[in-house]
Amino acid sequence: MQVVEKINFLLQEKNMSKKEFAEKLKELSPKLYATGDVPSEQTIYRYLNGSRELKIELIPYIAEILGVSEQELFTFDIEYATNYNHRYSKEIREIVELLPHAPNNVVTYIKEQLSKYKLLNENITSKPL
Repeated sequence: MQVVEKINFLLQEKNMSKKEFAEKLKELSPKLYATGDVPSEQTIYRYLNGSRELKIELIPYIAEILGVSEQELFTFDIEYATNYNHRYSKEIREIVELLPHAPNNVVTYIKEQLSKYKLLNENITSKPL
């Protein structure tokens, strides 16, 4: 995974459009080292689409907009998406927030179903290739 892929993943995870991201980045007025100018909206789109190399001086601004550390933009472990989704996804947080309102039989049912999926997943991943 490249930095731009991680940024796009985080945009999707945070339900932020590329347009909204570009506007927020422009509002922070980051200056490019080479020109001293703030990147245009079109240039920001090119960064996000991977058609233009992302400038390192933009990393602190991008991290600020996405609410992550600069280092997190460079985290590329193989299971990043799976682990990230399990820990931080909006849907998981929403489910956790709703659980206290569920009756015990619903919580028990959810637990049983998730346990089945866990066992299934463990069986699949433990099989030799």
